[in-house]
Amino acid sequence: MSEDPKIPDWFPVVSRETAARLEGLCALVVKWNPAINLVAKSTVTQIWHRHLLDSAQLVEFVPDEAKIWVDLGSGAGFPGLVVAILSAEHRPNLLVSLVESDQRKAVFLAEVVRILGLNANIICKRAEILPPMSADVLSARALTSLGGLCGYASKHLAPGGTAIFPKGAAAADEIAEARKSWHFSLATAKSRTDTVGSILLLKDVVHV
Repeated sequence: MSEDPKIPDWFPVVSRETAARLEGLCALVVKWNPAINLVAKSTVTQIWHRHLLDSAQLVEFVPDEAKIWVDLGSGAGFPGLVVAILSAEHRPNLLVSLVESDQRKAVFLAEVVRILGLNANIICKRAEILPPMSADVLSARALTSLGGLCGYASKHLAPGGTAIFPKGAAAADEIAEARKSWHFSLATAKSRTDTVGSILLLKDVVHV
């Protein structure tokens, strides 16, 4: 990995073992990427900032009592694998389920979980056909529009659960469009890694 992995002030304090796992994840993505296109080729040299830190910032919004985190469309494991790595130290009882319908990417995710010894499981299915997951936290990064994500949230969140969706510059437009079909409580936070991005925190998602 050619990128210098600078640690920002907001990043949680982690052990050497956790730091090594994060570096290991980046190295595995770089190794597998030519074969299965895990991340855009243009971002391979920016994995630490563009993908890992972007994922790590979501952890601060997780309730301490959360036990089940479901990550939809996990792809290269961002944010799911990053959450699992950080949780091994800070929230050891949190199980992360990574949902990925692409068989090759699911194999990659399973291999990372095995190599790094993470408390995570891989579900190789389309999110549309999953049974309700009763997730305390639901995440999806660059999967679909907020309206589409609300459909997943209404099905897979446990009562009182939180959906965490990073969004880009069009977040306000997506919120307005989603509210035409969905009712939800919403909190927002500015992205720490994207100057025009935000993190949407949804609860009580109900179709109207």
